[in-house]
Amino acid sequence: MNITHLSCSWCNEQYEPGKLYNLCSMCGKPLLVHYDLGRAATTLTRAALATRRANLWRYREVLPVEREENIITLGEGWTPLLHARRLGEQLGMRHLYIKDESLNPTASFKARGMAVAVSMAKELGAHKLAVPSAGNAAGALAAYAAKAGLEAYIFMPRDVPHANLSECQQCGARVTLVDGLITDCGRLVAERKEAEGWFDMSTLKEPYRLEGKKTMGYELAEQLDWELPDVVLYPTGGGTGLIGMWKAFDELERLGWISAKRPRMVTVQAEGCAPIVQAFAAGAKVGAEVADPHTVAAGLRVPKAIGDFLMLDILRRSGGTAVSVSDAALLAAVQEIGAAEGIFAAPEGAACLPALKQLIARGDVSREDCVVLFNTGSGLKYLNLWRD
Repeated sequence: MNITHLSCSWCNEQYEPGKLYNLCSMCGKPLLVHYDLGRAATTLTRAALATRRANLWRYREVLPVEREENIITLGEGWTPLLHARRLGEQLGMRHLYIKDESLNPTASFKARGMAVAVSMAKELGAHKLAVPSAGNAAGALAAYAAKAGLEAYIFMPRDVPHANLSECQQCGARVTLVDGLITDCGRLVAERKEAEGWFDMSTLKEPYRLEGKKTMGYELAEQLDWELPDVVLYPTGGGTGLIGMWKAFDELERLGWISAKRPRMVTVQAEGCAPIVQAFAAGAKVGAEVADPHTVAAGLRVPKAIGDFLMLDILRRSGGTAVSVSDAALLAAVQEIGAAEGIFAAPEGAACLPALKQLIARGDVSREDCVVLFNTGSGLKYLNLWRD
């Protein structure tokens, strides 16, 4: 078995592998997965990667699925790291890159997490999977549950982008639209899951979506020839991608593949919903729930993230920061990125560009830094924002 144990990210309570878990039974915080990295290193080598499939399962030894037949894949991962030369020229930067997650199945980075989480749910005997979602996680769960032959129960805000709703319906999921926010959807899942026999697949409320998301960190290191960038800008709602990449960097160092150097990690949020930005500025260890969250970037409209304490710790340990941008700025950035680089970015990913401009203006990022912006999804999911 790849996994040695699981542990609580807050109280360090340990759990044995091979069972379905949600949050820590002692303190209610997220669980983290641990591997026998010494054993993994006997077959997971740089040389071996050259012969492996171009998806996230190339890192199989540091992923939790034990039996090959339980891997549910639609070809997720190994997305391109594109040198944004024209955009870089406009900013006076030679080393600007975009990691384009829109090329994943279901057109967002959420496919990574759901591929691994659904595979583990299947392996561990779950049959009915439920998730609250702002949109893209719902589409990913619907697709991977369909592929696995499992039932998907999805709760989304009523104003979710129509593309996400259609995606779930066409993949056979049972969809409930909720008058409220993703937090209201989450409460409905929590209230009904025991009676309905659902396994809760919420962000960081089960331990394996994080393992899929961490592969962005493995790929980033591999695509940059094992030298991490100076700065990573990441659009943050629930924050699993940011937390996952940081976990990947730790594992990579323990495998002996990278040095102790880490990127300065930057959380990017919308001004109308910026709990991590506010908590970081206040020096707080956890974020307060935003009372009136609003932004056109549905994936950033998360008023309270269960893993906020992990994100804030990562930002501070890395020497990074948290930045918020206006909806007007992130929408303008969609067109700016598209015109310069040919990438039709989702509003969440586009938000990284005005955030970068802020950091350059205040001296937090040098024009000589190697900077990676994450585009977490496709603008095609948001065509309603550009209707005439």
